[in-house]
Amino acid sequence: MPTFLDLGVPAPLAAVLAAEGKTEAFAIQRDTLPDSLAGRDLLGRGRTGSGKTIAFSLPLVASLIASGRKSRPGHPRGLVLAPTRELATQIAAVIAPLAEAVGMRVTTVFGGVSQRPQEQALRSGVDIVVACPGRLEDLMKQKVVSLDSVEVAVLDEADHMADLGFLPGVTRILTATPAGGQRLLFSATLDRGIDSLARRFLSNPVSHEVDESSVPTGEMIHRVLVTTSTEHKTVLVRELASGMGRRLLFTRTKHQAKKLAKQLTAGGIPAVDLHGNLSQNARERNLSAFSADPADGGVRVLVATDVAARGVHVDDIDLVVHVDPPMEHKAYLHRSGRTARAGASGTVVTVVLPEQRRDVKDLLRKAQITAELETANADIVDELVGEHAPHVRPAPVQAQQQQTKKPRQGQQRPGSNASAGAPASRRRRPQGQGGAPVGQGGQRQGGQGRSSQGRAGQSSGGQGGRGGYAGR
Repeated sequence: MPTFLDLGVPAPLAAVLAAEGKTEAFAIQRDTLPDSLAGRDLLGRGRTGSGKTIAFSLPLVASLIASGRKSRPGHPRGLVLAPTRELATQIAAVIAPLAEAVGMRVTTVFGGVSQRPQEQALRSGVDIVVACPGRLEDLMKQKVVSLDSVEVAVLDEADHMADLGFLPGVTRILTATPAGGQRLLFSATLDRGIDSLARRFLSNPVSHEVDESSVPTGEMIHRVLVTTSTEHKTVLVRELASGMGRRLLFTRTKHQAKKLAKQLTAGGIPAVDLHGNLSQNARERNLSAFSADPADGGVRVLVATDVAARGVHVDDIDLVVHVDPPMEHKAYLHRSGRTARAGASGTVVTVVLPEQRRDVKDLLRKAQITAELETANADIVDELVGEHAPHVRPAPVQAQQQQTKKPRQGQQRPGSNASAGAPASRRRRPQGQGGAPVGQGGQRQGGQGRSSQGRAGQSSGGQGGRGGYAGR
């Protein structure tokens, strides 16, 4: 098994990976690095979880090291385009330690947040920009950034860019980069205009396609549970969310994601939501809570729309639940791919109402997934859930109302930052995170779960634990 050094990765970059425990290259890295490190344009095909981010991050940084040029304010030398804010953030998190090891700086550019910090970073002179097309084009039009010095341009998840309608913007952005620069394009498929994009912008590219069998995944088990009614489905979903491991629940709409996260939290299962209606700060806060250890204030359950199917990479997700079956088989595969990553095993459960049976059978056939439709029962749920997490008793509504009324009694001006009024102020904050304000409320809930574990355990046994599933 070749090491990263054997593949030609510069020693400072290989050392960063080794410090993170990454010593053996995945298949797409072994295949592409000799060509990309040599400066070749490259077209890589492989599904999410195959190791693409490191596969393009290493040659990106290595090429900028080799050129030895200095970055000028507003003129980055490296560019990565990504379809979603979450993916851009996570790509930047991979590139940043590599860049820092050789004295380079990285910044992200995307919408949904204030433009000013991005302007300041660009004008201070960053080497690498990881961007979503919309905000990057805005900054280009405002003359805040110019791509005339880009030496390496990377397009990640090009097929998802096409799904979101970003290809015209991507075309304009790549046209603004120097024709002689290196281009690396990664995509799961080459349809929907990706092939023409590759022909236009890649010069004599080498192509690599990752064999699915070589992708480092563990066993992914697919289960399809048929419920008898909407009420039965509600109980089933609550039970599936109640285990000890991380659970990712997918709904079809933003409203459903927000509502389900609030219901779970109110029922003693702290959950956060992730969807397009949240601000970027709320997205990052909720994703951070889901990534954190529950002992440190994290939550075990994330309820998301398809925005998370491509853009979220969180380790050790034990269970993915399609609360609402997706419309397309590709969405099913992308959602399901959040589990059974990097050699870990995982389970995917699709919850089906009786009238959805035919559509789900067709969905699975197109996704080439073999799974029998099973009638949901207590034994199956016990098998899937395993040990239940202690339930966290939510704060009494009456106590919250009394505390929020205090400022009206003349004791404190509403919105005051005084320490005595801070809790009330936090409680009045809009709860876009499913009713569990993370950072304060999320930690309080985690603390309650730890300090009153015996009481929480009694609560879960009495109402939401083993005895809570209908039909037992």
